[in-house]
Amino acid sequence: MTDNSNLFITSLISGGAAGTATDLAFFPIDTLKTRLQAKGGFFHNGGFRGLYKGLGSAVVASAPSASLFFITYDGCKRYFKSELPVYFPALDVSTSAHISHMLAASLGEIAACMVRVPAEVIKQRTQSLQFNSSLESLKYVISNKSGEGVIRGLYRGWGTTIMREIPFTIIQFPLYEHMKSLWAEYEGVEKISPLKGALCGSIAGGFAAAVTTPLDVLKTRLMLSKERISVINLAKNLLKEEGYAVFFSGIGPRTMWISAGGAIFLGVYESVSSFLQHEKMILS
Repeated sequence: MTDNSNLFITSLISGGAAGTATDLAFFPIDTLKTRLQAKGGFFHNGGFRGLYKGLGSAVVASAPSASLFFITYDGCKRYFKSELPVYFPALDVSTSAHISHMLAASLGEIAACMVRVPAEVIKQRTQSLQFNSSLESLKYVISNKSGEGVIRGLYRGWGTTIMREIPFTIIQFPLYEHMKSLWAEYEGVEKISPLKGALCGSIAGGFAAAVTTPLDVLKTRLMLSKERISVINLAKNLLKEEGYAVFFSGIGPRTMWISAGGAIFLGVYESVSSFLQHEKMILS
């Protein structure tokens, strides 16, 4: 197989494993975060009951969305690292690497959201107990009872999800890659172990999660709303009715979940990727 084929297969399998492992491990914390952010507050939206409500839609979407992210991220990262110095020779190596990671991660998130957003809509409506199951929530959207159309219903919150994910990922992945690079340089090795990569992923994910919590609140409220409303009007309404503090609702569970999830997500990815690359070297 060519290098591009190997990269594609490695990203596909490693990404799928990482996404599934993370969602299975941390779904209850995600439910708590959603209920804290939902209108009416935590106990009004179910409290500690049914913490695995909506798991079906998350698991179905985990592997393909994570695979799409890493296929795009790894491919674009390689492309930008080779092409940016050609088109922008004034950039130093470090700056070029950071820009490459930002661009690749942003494109990866856009690709992943093609799968992730419909799953999030179904999942969060089930988590907040609007529906008894993911299937019931999906049927409601497909039946178009809201009158907004099936596609618009499934992709409700697309804009705010992208608005949240791109700032999140341009913070997380350059920081993650930079920390790995510094650690490898300190130890005098080419690549650090998957466990150390997981620790870097945890720190980078937690920091990015805390900073982007207000965007996550807007995304959650938009997906749970039964009426269409612009992001600007939603933000104004939240500020008027609930004050500034509402934009940091769920910051604890979100930061904890994504910090721990980043360790598993990127740790599993690094482990599976290293294993596949090792097997490829043995077989070649």
